[in-house]
Amino acid sequence: MRPDLEVVAGLVPPGSRVLDLGCGSGELLDHLTREGGCTGTGVDSDPDSLVAAIRRGVPVIDLDIDSQLDQFGDGSYDLVVVSQTLQATRRPDDILGEVGRIAGRGIVSIPNFALWRHRLALLLRGRMPVSPVLPHPWYATPNIHLASLVDVEELFATAGMRVQERVLLDSSGRRTVLARRGPANLVAGGAVYLLVSQTAGGAGGSDSLVR
Repeated sequence: MRPDLEVVAGLVPPGSRVLDLGCGSGELLDHLTREGGCTGTGVDSDPDSLVAAIRRGVPVIDLDIDSQLDQFGDGSYDLVVVSQTLQATRRPDDILGEVGRIAGRGIVSIPNFALWRHRLALLLRGRMPVSPVLPHPWYATPNIHLASLVDVEELFATAGMRVQERVLLDSSGRRTVLARRGPANLVAGGAVYLLVSQTAGGAGGSDSLVR
């Protein structure tokens, strides 16, 4: 399983009902079902991904994440996972609103465009960065929005989602401790966030951001 998905899986309580938006081949849901006793549904619109998920035996629905999430009822899942997908949607703020409505809790992972290597690529070479975090050339990337960790954390607050936990990742998607010793927005390749909707009773308590 991808290293960043292992981090995501570590934040999912056993037995949860999970909705995985942009589930790809269903790798995460397959793991959560086998190892954590979870149930859930994957959502994707890529034909190859849908076939791969079905072959794994993962329940999957062909839906447009940008326009069809209203088909899920309020509170119909315990947790919504949006892994490496939010930046590829047209309106990430609307997606976060749906996460709050459908489950009240979400796990979002996202690459960090403000990583120092990306800044150098733009500053010294004047070219869009290509890296393990952003592996596609500019003309073939599925990413519509490229944001820094500061950007997405501001968006979470605007969307009424409180960050309960943040795990910083290195360029390969593994949990990193190096970023704790410096500014996360400069040295982390990405992050995984556990979010709680404030309208769903998630307000209050102390955040546990890993700085």
